Amino acid sequence: MTPILITLYIICAIYILLNFKRDIHIFQQNSYRISRYWRWLRSGNLMPAWRLVDLALLMLLLTPFVWVSVVALPIILIVKSVLIFKAKYKKPLVFTNRVKRLYACVGLISMAIFAPVAVLSLSTPVIDINPYFNTSVLFPLSVGMLISILSWSVVVFGNILMIPIEKAINRKYYNEASHILSSMRDMKIIGITGSYGKTSTKHYLQAILSEKYEVLITPGSFNTPMGVIRTVRELMKPYHEVFICEMGAKQKGDIKEICDLVHPQFGIITAVGPMHLETFKSMDNVQATKFELADALPSQDSFIVVNNDFEYCANREVNNTECIRYAVSSTKNARYCVKDIQYTSEGTRFNIIGPDGFSINLNTRLIGESNLSNLTAAVIIALRLGVSHDQIMQAVSRIEQVEHRLSMKRTPQGVTIIDDAYNSNPVGSRMAVEALGRFTDGRRIIVTPGMIELGDKQIELNTEFGRHIARNVDVAIIVGRYNRDAILAGIEEENILAEDSIILVDSFNEAMQYLSPRMKKGDTVLYENDLPDTFK
Repeated sequence: MTPILITLYIICAIYILLNFKRDIHIFQQNSYRISRYWRWLRSGNLMPAWRLVDLALLMLLLTPFVWVSVVALPIILIVKSVLIFKAKYKKPLVFTNRVKRLYACVGLISMAIFAPVAVLSLSTPVIDINPYFNTSVLFPLSVGMLISILSWSVVVFGNILMIPIEKAINRKYYNEASHILSSMRDMKIIGITGSYGKTSTKHYLQAILSEKYEVLITPGSFNTPMGVIRTVRELMKPYHEVFICEMGAKQKGDIKEICDLVHPQFGIITAVGPMHLETFKSMDNVQATKFELADALPSQDSFIVVNNDFEYCANREVNNTECIRYAVSSTKNARYCVKDIQYTSEGTRFNIIGPDGFSINLNTRLIGESNLSNLTAAVIIALRLGVSHDQIMQAVSRIEQVEHRLSMKRTPQGVTIIDDAYNSNPVGSRMAVEALGRFTDGRRIIVTPGMIELGDKQIELNTEFGRHIARNVDVAIIVGRYNRDAILAGIEEENILAEDSIILVDSFNEAMQYLSPRMKKGDTVLYENDLPDTFK
């Protein structure tokens, strides 16, 4: 085996491993669910451009131009490897133990395919059907390129092989977490779920309750059963008095699964809206899933806090436990309401009123009605858990904006940046655009690709989003092509924005290249949603 051949094999192996990293990354973002991953693949990702390049290399290896392929292959694979290695993602791959096990499994599968072919090629130097095809060099490389082209299938197969092992490991971890929780008899456990707003509400509630209690929250977006289990096993300590558990869901039964583990006494349902309709299929399924939290609460010494601003929250009765409803806009049947909202350059002043003449005036650095709604839910829980008015007021005034969720900052050049780039949704996007519309010092600019995962309402809701944009902004920069037509249709229906105020770009980098030299003092820029890595 010559040094050139060894070098080619090493380059090919490194490239295949990096390809697996990309595939496992997307698989992780699809919650390790083959059905979701397959849906993503079918949406134009089975044979994207970078796989077509690999297919072209495979075809080149099968031609008589041996030396051309031997020279071209390492150059192209090195360039592609560097690009994969340098790629930046909104949600980078988390190298959990499960990822490491899956990575090892797909690596072994590849070696099981590649190694026999390499050994066989050394003993069979030429294939008679093609005298130009020198198998000692090209046949193993051809197999390597085929593995690369079909790397997604190797990841799926590896995951199937790992299912029994993962189930055994997960059951062990589940039992450990359950034992820890059962030993914390005096701990107050609060579940938070909703189509949107749950992460912000979690952070706001932690800030307020920390005035009186030792509080543990599920970090980041650890809102799956395994994320909750990991939080309990790794972070929960005997001195913790409150556990705030964010509960995410993409199909029926997800919330119940978490509730069966943690057994919450209190809960917040922040919203029921058209999110993840591709997996839920209907709003009734979304509603039923979110209210699995309410259904799981015990009948005594418990309560659920529900946001009545959403139709599918307001029309769902709760009979098994006390239900406390709140609202910013649909206040008719709400026990707690937000009133007297005043936006200032430093944030927002507002008032929460409640039963029996209750009233509390609050100042916050946050902006947008969605943030005020989330704060209200946190305040209700805090009041019921004995946090004083003064403690609540002090905590709310100090709460920092959650990154990428209507967070606001001002640049040295006098430009206001509103960052609402994380998980845009129909209600949140409307509130963000309306918040942008309140700024009047300079131009109001939005940069957005629209909203995704809305099922058969994708076009309708993005068209409505376009109408809101037209009514509240001066410049609209539309990123990408997926929602472009729907957003443009909504903007054009209003007939307000001038044609030269609508900018079409293919990427956020292109948007920044356009915007950076044109921003002026007093301008306000809203970044509304940047597409997750699973969607290109």
